Amino acid sequence: MLKCNANQRDMQMDYKETSMNYATTGSNPCPMPSCPPSQTCCCPPITECPQNQVCHRTITYEVPHIMPMNTTVVNHHIYNHTYTPVYSYNEVDEVENVYNRCDCK
Repeated sequence: MLKCNANQRDMQMDYKETSMNYATTGSNPCPMPSCPPSQTCCCPPITECPQNQVCHRTITYEVPHIMPMNTTVVNHHIYNHTYTPVYSYNEVDEVENVYNRCDCK
């Protein structure tokens, strides 16, 4: 069974298995019951739903562009500061007097 709607772009086809007798008198098989040998079998034409074929074409265009270019140089000045310690030296003397008290009696 073929369902077709002229307003739709898609077609739906439902195929069902059927058993048919094909008469083979002539070169074209015909889905009709067998004909007597004295007659010629002819099938009526079947009009199918229109199909749409889409053909994609690629057309390439070259469009030249003029781009003025300007170069800017940015100079980065980096000052790396280092510190060198200057050491001084101090010395302190502490004096402690220890008296051994002797209680002599």
